[in-house]
Amino acid sequence: MTMRMIAVLVAILGLAACSGSNESADDTSNEIDVTQLSLEPEPGTDRWYTEEQVSRGKEVFAANCAGCHGQNAESTPDWKSLDANGNYPPPPLNGTAHAWHHPLSVLKMVIEEGGEPMGGVMPGWDDTLSDQQIVDVIASFQSYWPDKTYQLWLEREQSNRGQ
Repeated sequence: MTMRMIAVLVAILGLAACSGSNESADDTSNEIDVTQLSLEPEPGTDRWYTEEQVSRGKEVFAANCAGCHGQNAESTPDWKSLDANGNYPPPPLNGTAHAWHHPLSVLKMVIEEGGEPMGGVMPGWDDTLSDQQIVDVIASFQSYWPDKTYQLWLEREQSNRGQ
């Protein structure tokens, strides 16, 4: 990826982060402790999230995340290869990379704080997205995960919670 392409991508992401009428993430009265979310299967999805959450999450994902992670969370073909700056491109979130290894709390933290704590370069979204939007985004990309991948993640999440 050339420096010009990177600059264009950064500009697009900056515009996407500023666009829309997303509620302010400064409103901490709506903080969601994802470790307290029920993991019981919801009707329609048979997963912890509802169809409504997936629908809302796909809208937020399209506006804020798809520019890097792909419209369907598929990312780029060479996400495992270093770019010109020595960074790895954004990984797919559709269950074909490592996102499924992480508990909800880590997924939420990476979206809020960005990828730097995990060795990445993704910007943090806590000033742009509300907790509910972040939870909905997680639901949206988990909806692409094959059932087997989701079940493996669910077992990890339950173990992480001591269930």
